[in-house]
Amino acid sequence: ARLCQLLGDFPQCLPRGRKLSLAFCQQLVRSIAHFQSQGSREAELRLYVSQVTQVSGLLRSVWKAEPDTLLPSLQELFAVISAADTSFEPSVALASLVQHIPLQMITVLIRSLTTDPNVKDASMTQALCRMIDWLSWPLAQHVETWVIALLKGLAAVQKFTILIDVTLLKIELVFNRLWFPLVRPGALAVLSHMLLSFQHSPEAFHLIVPHVVSLVHSFKRDGLPSSTAFLMQLTELIHCMMYHYSGFPELYEPILEAVKDMPKPTEEKIKLILNQSAWTSQSSSLPSCLSRLSGKSETGKTGLINLGNTCYMNSVIQALFMATDFRRHVLSLNLNGCNSLMRKLQHLFAFLAHTQREAYAPRIFFEASRPPWFTPRSQQDCSEYLRFLLDRLHEEERTLKALSSAKTSESIMNEESQTQEPAHKAQVFAEAPCRGSEERTLIEKMFGGKLKTTICCLNCKSMSQKEEAFTDLSLAFCPPTSLENVGPKSMERSEVKDDYVVQTDILAASPAGETPLNNLEVNGGCDTVMSEGTIKDISTEPNSENTTNSELNKVQDNRDMSQGLVGKNTLSVTDLLNYFLAPEILSGDNKYYCEKCASLQNAEKTMQIIEEPEYLILTLLRFSYDPKCHIRRKILDNVSLPLVLELPVKRATSPLAVVSAGCSVVVHSGVSSESGHYYSYARNVTGPCTVVENELDTEMPREWFLFNDSRVTFTSFQSVQKITSRFPKDTAYVLFYKKQNSTCGFNTNSSNGLWVNGDPPLQKDLMDAITKDNKLYLQVRRK
Repeated sequence: ARLCQLLGDFPQCLPRGRKLSLAFCQQLVRSIAHFQSQGSREAELRLYVSQVTQVSGLLRSVWKAEPDTLLPSLQELFAVISAADTSFEPSVALASLVQHIPLQMITVLIRSLTTDPNVKDASMTQALCRMIDWLSWPLAQHVETWVIALLKGLAAVQKFTILIDVTLLKIELVFNRLWFPLVRPGALAVLSHMLLSFQHSPEAFHLIVPHVVSLVHSFKRDGLPSSTAFLMQLTELIHCMMYHYSGFPELYEPILEAVKDMPKPTEEKIKLILNQSAWTSQSSSLPSCLSRLSGKSETGKTGLINLGNTCYMNSVIQALFMATDFRRHVLSLNLNGCNSLMRKLQHLFAFLAHTQREAYAPRIFFEASRPPWFTPRSQQDCSEYLRFLLDRLHEEERTLKALSSAKTSESIMNEESQTQEPAHKAQVFAEAPCRGSEERTLIEKMFGGKLKTTICCLNCKSMSQKEEAFTDLSLAFCPPTSLENVGPKSMERSEVKDDYVVQTDILAASPAGETPLNNLEVNGGCDTVMSEGTIKDISTEPNSENTTNSELNKVQDNRDMSQGLVGKNTLSVTDLLNYFLAPEILSGDNKYYCEKCASLQNAEKTMQIIEEPEYLILTLLRFSYDPKCHIRRKILDNVSLPLVLELPVKRATSPLAVVSAGCSVVVHSGVSSESGHYYSYARNVTGPCTVVENELDTEMPREWFLFNDSRVTFTSFQSVQKITSRFPKDTAYVLFYKKQNSTCGFNTNSSNGLWVNGDPPLQKDLMDAITKDNKLYLQVRRK
């Protein structure tokens, strides 16, 4: 500093000529890198900062006198901050030079730096980390401009690994700078860019989440206008991130409480901000260093890595995995040498149960189970995926049993006679599925129930009855008036002929040629899942006895546009179930063709559950097609979820209410089926499922889990119940209930003693694959 003062007084003593000037500038850069403050008191720090400012001022005057020395000086600066020498940490005093670099040079310098093949990724990472440290320099100007420009430059050349590493290393430090008013503007600019561009994973945002509340309270306490302005900017940023990474209510609740009196940006503004900022529109194509090498969470459960908008699959798989009896049956199957979808599900379940990894990437299962009409990397309907998956597993098992049965029949025939006609063989093979289907498939045993549909002609009182199997029930939203008195529903527009009724999610044959494009149809008179578009006329119209068609459309449109407007009474799952089972009047264009009357007649249709499943799957029909906008809009009404559900079952002997207990809830976060995010809550049920009504008061700790792709955390049933009231676009969509006092005939006290946590021992080849992967993972983690 004294030298600089001397040279300021005697400028003729400064080195002249490019060569000498350049050597002098490069040495000055190296000298500044070694500057360290000798004390920690304010007076000492003020003196230190002023002395550094004197030295950098001298460097600026040389650059002005000899412009050719600027670029080599900056190259020297980069060499210093990118050096990998761990014994020497360059001083943040180098930040004092940034303000003297002309801003118009940013574009050229950043481009040459990011495209230089001689600059290795490790060097760039080191340099960028040190530049971010410069945000701590109190008098630095334009540091944030250069840091953001470099971050953008690296994104432009797709150096995503550097960006991910630097963001995760430094985001907490950047956030910490917000406590200090002098450096707050620059720190907030860099923090905003880091968070808004890092859109492929919540990891960076979740590093700062624990520190947000205390900072917000600090801003509120000091009451300065500048603090209030910064708080508004910070709140907007935090709302954007919570919107983008929904599904973490436990993390976000305290933040929402802290900022509840601050303005909240509109959804349109949030979307605009997010769309402008991402590194890449295909953020899901980023390298999978996203799954950081960390061990399992404290829950002991394994997450599922999102492979690019695959949360619809992940949430369903976790719900099925947590259906304990189903999981145990799948794991106990002997499927060696079989390449079936069930074998792949067994493989996935085994890894979820036994891997050491925090999260598992289900790539093989995804490719095998994805419906052919689902576009890869785009959001899909998890309910549609679940039906397709269960249907495939069911049909696959039936086919294998039929083949096995046919082979047995063929071998018997060969023994009896070697001269049978080929046509006769084909006939026996064709008959085999009928014999094989007498034994129920695993899907039927676990999820299969039966409905009886009765249609009574109101003219001649003759009745037509039909029994149909189901694996899930889709519950339409009823109008509030229906809750008080569930009377006959008016049905005037759906197609009903003879005794055939199109019913949502019923496993029944579909008439040829009438199946919509995205329906799932299986030959052999089993398992057809009708699309919601077809069902809507029957079960999604909020009909009441005296409602006209125009009023129906009006009610439906209002509900579609409601965006979460809830009536005075919150609907419950029981209300929706009662509405589903309520009698329906078939009249008008929807009259019933009565065989006895030989004409179209008004009729009453009733449905009864006559056989309950072990696991009851309920889908809340939240999406309905909007022909104006060509999207399926979402009904955001809150629905209260009972932990215990009484299912009315009308048996031939005597009616009874089968009690089911809450097992899993798949939540959709978003406002349409084409967008948003899925996550699931699940309850750890290990023994026979019994729940008493007042169990909420005595809930076992740590028996509910929240599965959100790679992340698994403990939660509670109270959190499940209040999710929509706290996060209005997060709504329960698919529910799993387990029949009480039932173990599905599974004896967990196996004599071999090898059962782990009640799960059966794995096949040897599967256990070997998991052991091998665990060893590999631990080796990589140690490195």
